Amino acid sequence: MSKKRKQLRGTVEKVIKSDHSPEMAQITIHEAEDLYREIRVDNEFTDGDGTKAGLKQGAEVDVIVEADSDAMLTPTTSRTSNVEKR
Repeated sequence: MSKKRKQLRGTVEKVIKSDHSPEMAQITIHEAEDLYREIRVDNEFTDGDGTKAGLKQGAEVDVIVEADSDAMLTPTTSRTSNVEKR
């Protein structure tokens, strides 16, 4: 099954360290609405060789949203029952 994807730009606003939980990276997504702009993710990434690394504060990143094609609405699909009204 094919997948659809959208790439968004973001900036690592801060790295949050804690004694009792994994280090987190707080990322601001530029294209998002104000109230939904920040996300936090574990700050542990692995490359193709298995080498681990973490994001630095101020780093520019790509955030990718990906879904199977059958999870997507098309212009010919009725959107009225699936879209939140504002």
